[in-house]
Amino acid sequence: MTFEHLIAFNAVLIVSILSPGAAFLMAVRSSISNGRRAGIATGFGLGTMASLWTLAALLGMDAVFALFPWAFAVLKTGGAVYLIYLAYKTWRGASAPLNDAPKAQGRAFVDGFLVNLGNPKSVLFAAAVLVVVFPPNLTAGEIAFVTLNHFILEILFYTGCAFVLTAPVARARFLRAKPIIDRIAALLLGGLGLKLLLQR
Repeated sequence: MTFEHLIAFNAVLIVSILSPGAAFLMAVRSSISNGRRAGIATGFGLGTMASLWTLAALLGMDAVFALFPWAFAVLKTGGAVYLIYLAYKTWRGASAPLNDAPKAQGRAFVDGFLVNLGNPKSVLFAAAVLVVVFPPNLTAGEIAFVTLNHFILEILFYTGCAFVLTAPVARARFLRAKPIIDRIAALLLGGLGLKLLLQR
C-alpha cells in the first residue's frame, strides 16, 4: 500500500460521506432534535459500523457474499425494514414539538450503528470501492491502519456536523421548518427502504 492509495481512498470516502443518504439524514436529525451529545453519539455509531464494513471488505467480505448470497439478501431486507420504520416514526412526529429531554447517548449510538448496518451505501462502498483502490494482500497492519483511518474521518465529520447544527441559529431555523424537513427526511428514508426491498 502506498500513500497515493490512502489519498485516493480518503477522497472517495469524503465524497461518499458528503452525499445525501440515510446516514447523513440520521446524523442531522439526531443533532438538531436530540442535542449535540446525541448527534456525536449517533456519528460514533455510524462511523463504527462504516469502518467495520471497511474491515470486512478488506478481509474478503465480497467472497463471503458470493458464496452465501442469502446473507446479503437477509442484511439488505433487515436494513430496508429498519429504514422504513425510521421513516414511519419521522413522519408521525413531524408536527410534534421537539422533546427537550435529550436522547440517551447509548440509544443514539445504537441507532447510528443499525442505520449503517443495513445502509446500502456503506455496504457497496466497502464491497466495491475498496477492492479497486487498494492492492490485494494488504498486511494486517495496513488493514488495521485503513480501518482506523476510515473511523477517524467519519467521527471528525459527524462531530463537526453536531457542533454546527446545534448552534442556536441553526437550531432555530430547523424548528421553524421542522414539519417540512421531517416529512422530506421520512420520504427519503422510506424511499431508500422501498428501493432496497424491491431491488433484485
